[in-house]
Amino acid sequence: MLTSADGPAGPAIPAGSAEPAGSAGSRARGTAGQLILLVTSPRVAPGLLTLSAWDTLRGAARVLSGSADHPQLPALADAGITTDILAVPASAGPVPAGPVPAGPVPAGSVPAGSVPAGSVPAVSPSAGLAPLGPGPVSAARPERQLARLLAAAAAQANGPVVWLAGGPARPALGTGTADGTGALLSALSELEPPAPAVTVLVGAADLPGARLLDLVATMTILRAECPWDAKQTHESLAPHLLEEPYEALEALESGDQRALREELGDVLLQVVFHAQVASERDDGTGYTVDDIADGIVAKLVRRHPHVFADVAVSGADEVTQNWDAIKKAERAEKAAPGDTAASALDGVPFGQPALALAAQLQRRADRAAIPPELAQAGPDGGDPATELGDRLFGLVAAARAEGLDPEAELRAAARRYTERVRAWEQGQTGGRRAKPAGPGRGG
Repeated sequence: MLTSADGPAGPAIPAGSAEPAGSAGSRARGTAGQLILLVTSPRVAPGLLTLSAWDTLRGAARVLSGSADHPQLPALADAGITTDILAVPASAGPVPAGPVPAGPVPAGSVPAGSVPAGSVPAVSPSAGLAPLGPGPVSAARPERQLARLLAAAAAQANGPVVWLAGGPARPALGTGTADGTGALLSALSELEPPAPAVTVLVGAADLPGARLLDLVATMTILRAECPWDAKQTHESLAPHLLEEPYEALEALESGDQRALREELGDVLLQVVFHAQVASERDDGTGYTVDDIADGIVAKLVRRHPHVFADVAVSGADEVTQNWDAIKKAERAEKAAPGDTAASALDGVPFGQPALALAAQLQRRADRAAIPPELAQAGPDGGDPATELGDRLFGLVAAARAEGLDPEAELRAAARRYTERVRAWEQGQTGGRRAKPAGPGRGG
């Protein structure tokens, strides 16, 4: 039976393919003992648990952990709570039948023994990251073996058995939760009766943004252990700084929110990747992802005095005016003695697409009260290329005058053209897929 014990720390974790813990449809079956999966976060300091979690630990007949390096063990030992180390055999064979010893269960590479109250076991400095080699739960489908051992321990105990989920593990993939609790819950739900009544208790939950720490840790591992990631530089990664935002923009325009979420992750990866590369420099030019975050937070606070200071604004337009004034003051402060006077167009990146560049230049000019007629070029001597460029620049101004985004409108026109071409191709081939064109230059 799967139930939940939701506390203020967060919701219960769904049991894999089974129904969510605590739902009305949870399967009733014969039970043998009570098993409580205590879920904590490696990103929250050990010992910072909810009152419900501490009460449960103190009232448990037995507390079990899969590793002597679980980050919560020192705090539990200080509180007078003994933890037994339960390990899954390293082989992939079935768990032998028979009683689970009353004391610790020796197996595999984990030494026999328990963590007694008052002792402080060694805690891995990489808590939250998995051992490099086979560990106590490294066998094929180890969650099934672990489920059987936990069920046996719960059946023999004279009260609730608490399993400390997680521990020193690498960021896990495809388990439903970062510590593999989802896979274990699924295995427990598949046990034949009599099985223990299983409760998920969230003892410490992540704050918003905590998973970013997993991304930083993952990137550190990849730079150390993946040959491709290890050889990347700022320069080799530069193309992705353009490609990934465009893919995110395409997902946004398609209306596919799932794809947008994935592509935004790829954009975020570029920031973390470049930060990791920079952090490895020792020439005084390096910086970390924390330096990047600190810089943008400081900028946001500085440019929002109506939120973080005592500046009053009448609406969004005045917020924009203040933003531009603050940026102008920042540029002036950074300017070196003898530099030319600051311009309203300083800082506009010319590496962006031409239509977007023209629109941004014109927006900046408008906010600085620059005469709009400057967007219209005078006689050019009849040079066709110059005339074409001036006409395009004028079209951007005309689009903006109508409240349109020229870049977005041209992209929409490109999509409509693509649909017309594909419809024509379908008509030419009778619905069959056209034969690919021969070798040639891409468009």
